Amino acid sequence: MPSNQLDPNKWVDRYSDYLFNYTIVRVNDREVANDLISETFLAGLKSAKNFKGEASERTWLISILKRKIIDHYRRNNSKKGQAEVKINYTGEDSEGEWLEEQVADQFDRTAEDEMENNELGLAILDCLDSINEKQAAIFKRKTIDGVDTEAICNEFDITPSNLWVIIHRARTALAACMEKNWF
Repeated sequence: MPSNQLDPNKWVDRYSDYLFNYTIVRVNDREVANDLISETFLAGLKSAKNFKGEASERTWLISILKRKIIDHYRRNNSKKGQAEVKINYTGEDSEGEWLEEQVADQFDRTAEDEMENNELGLAILDCLDSINEKQAAIFKRKTIDGVDTEAICNEFDITPSNLWVIIHRARTALAACMEKNWF
């Protein structure tokens, strides 16, 4: 088989174990890992015409899988903090259900809440000062300043994957510091 051609009929036999081992370490959930691998194979089939043969099949599939894993975490992170209420209804003409997001009323806060928020903010800033300087800087740019991923990657000369690893490490370090100093 020429090096610039794919053989999708053999992907599962050749690469599924490797892709699974690669994925399970990153998502720690067998079902999610299997779903991501399936999505990878499907995306590979859809974009097979774009395969140039500059990398091996396995490397090409891994690059697709990496994007799928990043997308998985982006989806999960964008859903955090959203509570939903499922409502069933029956009317004269129809019945069904819908989901309604529940958001806390930002104006329903007491002076005690304000004081606690200020203390929490100061504790977070203290913890940011105590963690790795590069992790803190990247965490601030992404999480606090809301700078887009590409701009941060260019500013710090890192890849998007590296950015998410750094942010994860910063969150872990912050959580440990907050647990020690705040709770």
